[in-house]
Amino acid sequence: MTGPAPLPGLLRPARHRLSELVGDLRQLASVQRIALRDGPDRGLPLLAFSTGGGLDFQIKENGTLDIRSLHFRGRPVGWQHPAGEPGNRERALTGFLVTCGLENVRAPRAGLAQHGSLAMSPVRVTGVGEDWAAAQPQLFVEGEIIQPQPNGAVFRLHRRITAPIGAARLTISDRIENISATAAEMMILYHLNFGFPVVQPGCTVALGARRIVEIADSEITSAPSAPECHPVDPAAQVRLIRPASADWPGLDIRLEFDGASLPYLQTWRDARASRNILALEPCNCALLADGTSGPGPTLRPGAHWHGQLSMTFA
Repeated sequence: MTGPAPLPGLLRPARHRLSELVGDLRQLASVQRIALRDGPDRGLPLLAFSTGGGLDFQIKENGTLDIRSLHFRGRPVGWQHPAGEPGNRERALTGFLVTCGLENVRAPRAGLAQHGSLAMSPVRVTGVGEDWAAAQPQLFVEGEIIQPQPNGAVFRLHRRITAPIGAARLTISDRIENISATAAEMMILYHLNFGFPVVQPGCTVALGARRIVEIADSEITSAPSAPECHPVDPAAQVRLIRPASADWPGLDIRLEFDGASLPYLQTWRDARASRNILALEPCNCALLADGTSGPGPTLRPGAHWHGQLSMTFA
């Protein structure tokens, strides 16, 4: 990718004059509330972010503030399921970010549903918009999700998503608190689904200095591969690179998260026809041999857990 983002050079020398240069600051960067009008996702309420730095994404108001679609400089990054979300048994596969948890994150166990129920939770949005007065002008949304646990405990998830204006970066900050009188185990997995044109021959993923994924060809398989779970260092850095190919420019995505609260990175590939998915999944619990999850941390009454991940696109 070449060429600077359109806003950073303007914000430094002339930030105080921006209101004189445009009729509405939202022509530069904005968050808009929209609803889809047709298809399987008709009526789905979304928050449409446009940073002015080439990053555009949609956040689901009724789905844990997860990310439905994401485009960088006009090109799609995530994967979309043709059946949409309502009534879709594979809803964990549709969209760029699906958060799995909090009672389970992988294969069904002890009567708990696959991936858990968090992704279907409604959100109370407590703040959304553009903050031009911040030291780093940004777009933001924050909200709360209340999730009862199978043993009677109740967790409250506070999520805040920010994206600097004029840049191509977003940050997700989650705080989970046990607001009940009962201790309970807490599991979380951030299911990031990458699709074409990111996922094609030459695409690689590195965890630190170690390459953990390499797509060498475009062979179509009859079944998805088994997931692999990699322990990570406290300051985890993941880099996905898709080199330039023919008319497609290259793409460099950096994923950073706190390995103390998210000590594992799971990878998964589905190379079947009409799929072509590569998933990167920071999580707080290990993968067991039978496809279920190892223990997550136990939150006692009043205790909380904090996790954060950031993505930068270039």
